[in-house]
Formats: sequence, structure tokens, C-alpha cells
Amino acid sequence: MGVVNVTPDSFSDGGRWFDTTTAVKHGLDLVAQGADLVDVGGESTRPGATRVDEAEELKRVIPVVRGLAAEGVTVSVDTMRAAVAEQSLAAGAALVNDVSGGLADPAMIPVVAAAGAPFVVMHWRGFLEGGNVKGVYTDVVTEVVDELHARVLAVLEGGIAADRVIVDPGLGFSKDAGHDLALLARLDRLLGLGHPVLVAASRKRFLGRVLAGPDAPPPPARERDAATAAVSALAAQAGAWAVRVHEVRATADAVRVTRAIEQVRTAERAHAAPATPSEPGAHGAHGAEGAR
Repeated sequence: MGVVNVTPDSFSDGGRWFDTTTAVKHGLDLVAQGADLVDVGGESTRPGATRVDEAEELKRVIPVVRGLAAEGVTVSVDTMRAAVAEQSLAAGAALVNDVSGGLADPAMIPVVAAAGAPFVVMHWRGFLEGGNVKGVYTDVVTEVVDELHARVLAVLEGGIAADRVIVDPGLGFSKDAGHDLALLARLDRLLGLGHPVLVAASRKRFLGRVLAGPDAPPPPARERDAATAAVSALAAQAGAWAVRVHEVRATADAVRVTRAIEQVRTAERAHAAPATPSEPGAHGAHGAEGAR
């Protein structure tokens, strides 16, 4: 999932793709580099960001969604507003990516349910205006999994089909670097919810903390793409459905290598597995030959 931020204040690339023509071109470039879908957002969700009003978000997002969809791109819309989701779906978007999981706007779930669109439910503990709110956990993995499970149940009760639900652990949202790393280490617990998992680690603060170590300042967001690709490869190996990234080529290459290695492992396991006898009692030389 390639990212197109149609915002002036995104933490990683604010203002670079702010006009429609540039944003559409960037989305097409991401597809050329290997993105399977493009996530278009018109509101920054970085800590401390001030919300834009609905009219401004629509003005930013809808022309870009329409332009990319007209080029045959599979488009996801990154929004917490039902009206933006509804108009984006009408303009050609195929998926709604709501970082609040439908909590920010009570009309969101009915809109997505009526459209039959896939819906990303992210773990969310509230808006990040004023800081990293409610980031205290006793056991971050268990608490995130339990809270996501409760949110998924609410989404299903709201009419969204189970096979339309995708979950996202919400890395960086009310979480510090230790929390994010713990969640990545236990993606199997998230997969245990029974829904595809989206991992959105790209350029986030915890990567900067890892790269800098305990005492040095973290590198700028746009210098974290190699670290992002490493997380993408690990997430793919763990079974993630998709990774959301700003720089696609490095991640696409990393995932391709991960897939190739996994294919070799699968072939080796198949070759090493004992042969099944062709009929009851088929043992002796025949069975031994098959096993070799």
C-alpha cells in the first residue's frame, strides 16, 4: 500500500504532493514501483496535528481519488469522516482506511456497510492532539488485541461483513517504541483475530529511535526507508496482508526476496515430507524408495 498524503503537514512528506496533479502523478509512480493499492489521505494524523474541516478534506482528497481511479489504480481512502469515505467510494475508491476504526464518526460504519467496501479497523485510543494520549499499557499485545477484537465486533454488528474487515495494530498511535516493537514481534496474535492484518510502520518514530540508539537524536523521517523495508520483510514473513509505506521500491524488493526464500523453504519441506503409501500395507522397498 503506497501512501499519497495530500496534506501540507504530514510528518514524513508534508506538502510534497499537495496539489491534485502532483498527487496523482505520485500515486501512479508508486504503482510503477510496485504498489498494489494507493492510500490517499487529506488529513495528517501525526501527534499534535490540528484537524482540517470536512470541506477542506473533501477538496484535497476527492480529485486525487477520482484521478487515480480513472487510471485503473486500486485506491484506498485514509479518512475518519463518513462523508469523505462516501464521496471517495463514489469517486472510485475501493477501500476505506479509518485510523479510528469508526469511532471518530458514528456515521462511518453505516456508510461502509452500505457500500460493501473493505474497512481497515485500526487500534485507536483517541485523537493525538496535545500529545501521545492514553499510551499506558500493562501488556500492550494483549490489550491491543483485546481492544481490536471488541472494535471488530462492533463493526460486524454495524453491518460490515466479516470478510470485509482488515485490522491494523496502530503503530505509533498512543504507543512508544517499545510498544510498537512488541506488537511487531507478536503479529501472530493479531493474525489470531481471523482477519487480514495491515502493518503501517513506514518512517515512524519508533524506527528513528531504533536507528539512533538511546542517546542520539533520531534521523529525519525520510531517512528511515531502509528500516521500513526491514519491517516490511518481517511483516510479510509473519503473514501480514499488506504494508503501508511511503517509499515503495525498497519494500517491494524486500518482500519479493522474502517470498522467494519462503518458496524455497516450502519446497524443501515438501521434499522432506514422508511419502504417503499408495495403498494400505504398501511398505518395504517401495515405501523406502518413495521416502528417499
